[in-house]
Amino acid sequence: MGESNVIAGRLIIFSGPSGVGKTTILKQLRQDCKLPICESVSATTRARRPGETDGVSYHYLTREQFQSHIEKDEFLEYTEVFGRGDMYGTLKEPVNQALRDGKWIILELDVVGALKVLKIQPDAITIFVHPGSTEELERRLRGRGTESEEDLKRRLEVATGELEASSHYKHIVYNTSVQQTVDEICQLLTEIAEKS
Repeated sequence: MGESNVIAGRLIIFSGPSGVGKTTILKQLRQDCKLPICESVSATTRARRPGETDGVSYHYLTREQFQSHIEKDEFLEYTEVFGRGDMYGTLKEPVNQALRDGKWIILELDVVGALKVLKIQPDAITIFVHPGSTEELERRLRGRGTESEEDLKRRLEVATGELEASSHYKHIVYNTSVQQTVDEICQLLTEIAEKS
């Protein structure tokens, strides 16, 4: 088999503020885009919820197991979600295996996690999904009806910082409609694939 037939795996960092529609976009992108796209499965210390599957929803770890991975430098990035005390992180080996298998693996990360990964993987493709404005984001969050007023204010404060940090991303996509956003991201990734 010639070298030209080998599909090179790529790492994609995908971010955007809470409420911008990342989950919906990624689900549609996996269905519509012809590239071998898969999502990274994060590790967490939080308890498994009904309907969740280990290795599919998350890699569920005890705090001791999580700490052992930290000590062995086996995470691309990790963080503690304050207020809840749960740890979340991206294990290096499943990501590296996906890349070896020629997959285009998406890490859905917040800005802080994205910047940590970029220090290790500076050639990652970075995509930031932008709501257009904080007012639009607030409208979407309120429309979900899942947040208390206090949680909504906290999410909007975090989102303001994330929008300011979007300048660290090479590609900024405005989510005006899910299908249009998916088409734009798929076209972007296809163009990158054709150049490599």
